[in-house]
Amino acid sequence: ACVCGCKLSLQGSVIDRWAELTVLSSAENYPAGRKSCPLCPEEKFKACYSHKLRRHLQNLHWKVYVEFKGSRMCICHLACRNPKPSLSGDQVSGRHMAHFHCVVCSVTIARKTDMVSHLKRHFNKGETEASYPGGSDILKELGTNVQLLPNHSTPLKSDTYFNRKMKPNRQLVFCSLAVLAEERNPLECLDAFGATGIMGLQWAKHLRSTVRVTITDISDTCVKMIRENCELNNIRADGGSRGPRGPDRAGCEPETAPVATVEVAKMDANVMMHLRPFDYIHLDPFGTAVNYLDAAFRNVRNLGIISVTSTDTGSLYAKSPNVTLRHYGCHIVRTEYYKELAARMVVATVARAAARCNKGIEVLLAVALEHFVLVVVRVLRGPTQADESAKKLRKLVHCQWCEERMFLKLGNMVDDTVPCHCHGSLPGKTAVQLGPLWAGPLFNTGFLRRMLSAAVQHSMDDVQPLVKTLICESECTTLKSLTLQTTGLCFPAGKRKSVEDCGNVVKKLKPDASLDHPPFYYSIHRHSIRSMNMPKLNKFLQYLTEAGFRVSRTHFDPTGVRTDATLQQFKSVLTKYSVPTGTNTAGAGQNRVLHESAELLDTKPNGSEETKR
Repeated sequence: ACVCGCKLSLQGSVIDRWAELTVLSSAENYPAGRKSCPLCPEEKFKACYSHKLRRHLQNLHWKVYVEFKGSRMCICHLACRNPKPSLSGDQVSGRHMAHFHCVVCSVTIARKTDMVSHLKRHFNKGETEASYPGGSDILKELGTNVQLLPNHSTPLKSDTYFNRKMKPNRQLVFCSLAVLAEERNPLECLDAFGATGIMGLQWAKHLRSTVRVTITDISDTCVKMIRENCELNNIRADGGSRGPRGPDRAGCEPETAPVATVEVAKMDANVMMHLRPFDYIHLDPFGTAVNYLDAAFRNVRNLGIISVTSTDTGSLYAKSPNVTLRHYGCHIVRTEYYKELAARMVVATVARAAARCNKGIEVLLAVALEHFVLVVVRVLRGPTQADESAKKLRKLVHCQWCEERMFLKLGNMVDDTVPCHCHGSLPGKTAVQLGPLWAGPLFNTGFLRRMLSAAVQHSMDDVQPLVKTLICESECTTLKSLTLQTTGLCFPAGKRKSVEDCGNVVKKLKPDASLDHPPFYYSIHRHSIRSMNMPKLNKFLQYLTEAGFRVSRTHFDPTGVRTDATLQQFKSVLTKYSVPTGTNTAGAGQNRVLHESAELLDTKPNGSEETKR
């Protein structure tokens, strides 16, 4: 496959050409009868007669090809891929890697074996050429238009990577920024990894003058794409600290006034965060974000917010324990509550990075879904705050047989036994120590309520159920008992808040954060009894509430139950309201009534035989 939009027939094979290429084969550029190779640059293979060109194509391009559904993708030597940078960071000119072009999604891949595996994935998913239309695609999300390249969904092959499944992440980050903009404005905001720039453009387009958005990326392709997306949304793009881009574009502005202004800079994220202070920083690299935490906490302002998105789910969800130990300094195993374990591990890493800069954190929310882990924290300056955050980093004792768990208390001589009887009934050691992990709360109820108000205000219907679940989880209540109350923290728009007002905000949020929710959750399917039918999940939550326990559902697991009951109490309630397989509901209800009445008689004082009769 070459790289232009037309079809080139070579010896019976069809070669799809996707990118823009001008084949200089006309008589104006070359003598009569001479043609250039459409798959090689001019400096490598000069124009020649047709018989020599055919011999070149047969010996070089037609011998190395990948066939897929009647199309032969020949090897290409054009400058379709960016050259590999040298050790000094400079790109070596004139050295382009040979590659193949996918006939389905137009991605460029260097190795033939990788291309064969890539095509097999397309075949297994049933994807065709119609699934990836040629040219750029325009996507609209939250009233913001972004231009996407055909290979935007392949992160390792595309600089301008865009994941449609990360929409809840973008909306949660937007709501957290909207809440901070209510406290004080204007805010200096940084989208450290712009890619297409959709997140920073959404901030600027909807929050307008309350934010001053800076979008950075290290890739030239991304910076160019961000500027094009700014023009697409009628947003003025300033050139940043590298080059006077703003004055050069003064004569090319549209007739209508721009709705907002963003600063676009081609710069490394660590360098940008070291140069300037910010009120809000969002880190969303491809993979782990631990390499950028020190720079983020160095210059963030007091009471500012840092949101961290980690997509290295392999190491977070205990699939690669060696990588987990290397990146996060934690020892973990696969558990039933592995998603919350990952969230607490990321928060612990963030807290250690903040403590190195004499700063503490207040966790506002922590979300772990299938594709990412999002942590949003408020930064509190001072060594006292750093010490308070460091005290919440503890080891976790986990029983590998029954999956009971318990945080170790602070001190040198502490009891590390789990409140279960597996160690006595089974040979050997059944418990392991995990962590260190964040032992404090993962949610701030007052902040989440204001995020829900921001989601309603900006018509984010997709993320509202998730925020409601987070509010229930932070209060450890069911959704039916959730009552949306005003927090009394709303400020008049357009007013700059003083430092005293910002301190009062944290003091007002602290009572909500002090109602700590129980750590971790139990899966009702994991602890079900064999040959027994479990009650419905909502019914089971009601039974736990009637037994006097705090209970709520969790976003980490659709079958999980967050409660302050121990595992033994959890299993006793589950056993009590489970019925044998094949038993009808009416009979089960009668058996339950008889069982409860028998328990009532047994618990009566002076229970003689006459009383029982």
